[in-house]
Amino acid sequence: MFPIRAAPSLVWRGADIPRKLILSSGRLGFSPLPRCREHVSSRVREAALLLRAGQPGKGGRNIHSSAAANDISVNFDLTQEAYRSKDSLELLRSLVVFKLCSYDFMVDNNQEIMGLGQKLLGQRGFNQLMKMTFYGQFVAGEDQRAIRPLILKNQAYGVGSILDYSVEEDIGQKQTDPEETSNACSCTAEETSVGKDQGQNKHKGHEQSGDGCGGVTEDSTNETKCDQHMETFIKCIKASGGGSMDSFSAIKATALGQPQFLVKLSEVLVKWQRFFNFLALQLGGDGKEISQQKLNLNELQEHLTKLGAKGDFYGWFSKKNGQTSGTIDLLDWNSLIDDRAQTSDLLVVPNVKKGVLEPLLERFTTEDEEQMKRILQRLEILAKHALENGVRLMVDAEQTYFQPAISKLTLDMQRIYNREKAVIFNTYQCYLKEAYDNITTDVEKSRREGWHFAAKLVRGAYMHQERERAQEMGYEDPINPDYESTNRMYHRCLDYVLDEIALRRNANVMVASHNEDTVKYTIRRMNELGLSPTENKVYFGQLLGMCDQISFPLGQAGFPVYKYVPYGPVGEVMPYLSRRAQENRGIMKGVQKERELLWRELKRRLASGELLYRPVH
Repeated sequence: MFPIRAAPSLVWRGADIPRKLILSSGRLGFSPLPRCREHVSSRVREAALLLRAGQPGKGGRNIHSSAAANDISVNFDLTQEAYRSKDSLELLRSLVVFKLCSYDFMVDNNQEIMGLGQKLLGQRGFNQLMKMTFYGQFVAGEDQRAIRPLILKNQAYGVGSILDYSVEEDIGQKQTDPEETSNACSCTAEETSVGKDQGQNKHKGHEQSGDGCGGVTEDSTNETKCDQHMETFIKCIKASGGGSMDSFSAIKATALGQPQFLVKLSEVLVKWQRFFNFLALQLGGDGKEISQQKLNLNELQEHLTKLGAKGDFYGWFSKKNGQTSGTIDLLDWNSLIDDRAQTSDLLVVPNVKKGVLEPLLERFTTEDEEQMKRILQRLEILAKHALENGVRLMVDAEQTYFQPAISKLTLDMQRIYNREKAVIFNTYQCYLKEAYDNITTDVEKSRREGWHFAAKLVRGAYMHQERERAQEMGYEDPINPDYESTNRMYHRCLDYVLDEIALRRNANVMVASHNEDTVKYTIRRMNELGLSPTENKVYFGQLLGMCDQISFPLGQAGFPVYKYVPYGPVGEVMPYLSRRAQENRGIMKGVQKERELLWRELKRRLASGELLYRPVH
């Protein structure tokens, strides 16, 4: 048996359903302690010193010392400015929808209520009701032609668009066998330290799941469906490129490949990540943040040989990287997977129960490799269309059991297409406990490989679903315990990327938030670091139908701000609307203020005789 000591800090009872622990390089790090405000990082101190001195930042770029004299502020309480793009009926609809979203009964039973509405009103009557309420509030229209007027109107008021064909289903939740999954999730501390054998039938439940390409059993039909989704995304990109503003187009990786493959790839990446952390623990790296963990090559080779490894790890890393320090870190470790065709003999992980080393890619078949190639080919086609149309691609975050694979594929494309500028953006969900580890690792990867880091920061879109699943399957909740801890995580990640922009001008971030305090905080930090809105390094984003009192004042103040613009047939965007209802309840504090501002604007229009106001653009 392997001489494995207990590793409580590495316990993870969710091994079978990969959380968003790793992106391109994989990560299952120790959850870092929140950074205290008094302990400002050296990177922030350096930026502050450069600001005061007016000296060039790293990379030869100047950080503007005059920033303090030219601070920009935005007032989010001026209702006439915030709602200038809306007529009074639109304001009234917003009030009704937000009020309905505040009732727990409506939110908890939204799918049943919509089903009942379809039976009572018929499909046509139900569709019309939805267009007058929820669909009309949160969805732009059914196709590219129908959404065009709204895009042009928003542009006229300084707000761009992120187009998203929002036909979605919960790919992983449907058809999943709870017994199979929970067995793999219920790992002991010892097993999760190094990577338990997770069972050959783990992915069986995903073979006939909803969206993406797994809707049928015939592989050829699956691939045809993926190609159809790719064509839909191409149309979305072309529609995005028709406007005068530098727009975004959102894509979903699960629509471009078979879900069971994405889950399998995520499992491989997570296993490899856990093994690195186990080795770091064994070789003295315990307690360090993941970006600081290093393995001594001599000790690594000796330790792995004792475990039964036969490969020459020392020789491969020395030859590959010209190692002079004699150590490797997480990014070096993950290069073995990137070069898996040449390093298959090195890609082994311990099976604790059997007491033997097993090939990491034992169940990663030739067909899986072909599936990865096909997804990357589709992503490459989309990236080329984006370049041709002057559009940037925003790869959406999805459920945690897909996210490691999605993020790896995204970073593989960033390595190619973000050389000259940021074309492809990855999405980071800050309600996840490992969000900071994810970002710091990927920023370091972009530095080493010389491409532009580009991120959209969100708090998270699947909290209700993820928590239910964790409870049902019996694994550790991947979500931060409360809103305040998620808020701290969001600001910590944001600080890190803003510092990177200030120091190197080689990163980009979209602050996708409905939290007014977060937006104000970002503006304040931009002022401190001398980051001008016209540099187009820091963007802001909100969902269509929400927080107009933030989006439009930002746009009129000169900040690059975008609305996430979903579209699609009424009957096919029901899952999106259902999720929107869940999220609205989670941010009702912000919506409450929005409702007050909407009422204030309606009263102002009534008092001033502007109730029949029509926006001009």
